[in-house]
Amino acid sequence: MFRIIKKSLRIGVVTGRYQKAEKPELPVAPEAQDKASHFKRSLAIREVDTGSCNACEMEMNALLNPVYDADRFGIHIAASPRHADTLVVTGPVTVNMERALKDVYRQTPDPKIVIALGDCAINCGIFKGSYAVTGPVERHIPVDVRILGCPPRPAEILAALSELQGKNNTA
Repeated sequence: MFRIIKKSLRIGVVTGRYQKAEKPELPVAPEAQDKASHFKRSLAIREVDTGSCNACEMEMNALLNPVYDADRFGIHIAASPRHADTLVVTGPVTVNMERALKDVYRQTPDPKIVIALGDCAINCGIFKGSYAVTGPVERHIPVDVRILGCPPRPAEILAALSELQGKNNTA
């Protein structure tokens, strides 16, 4: 037991550290920031999985853990598209999810922001050319913000959301 305590004292705290996000390759468009200005300092996000491998969903879930704590920036997940300001779409749009995506888009009140999260949502990623994929998200609904990565790290997602809200810091 003393060996474990001694090791813990020597190493120190190892939790709560995460890498800072790199500058996003695709900056947030001014039109998207204008839409986001209506929401003041909070964003209610409705996450829509249109056929992904769930890696992007796990990274989105990591935003709410104590390390990244997106709630401190006023970012939270909405249970219904009728209560959401932002749609975060992950994965390529599959044949079975095309209608559901369009229904969720119609149910979200205006002004709404659509975020394509991950390479699959932006350009179908590894699923490009599959018989079950009807195309990227932008082919079906208008996209305001694109976050690249397979999957994008939580710090990069948080940086893009903070830039969308007009905030410069993510710490």
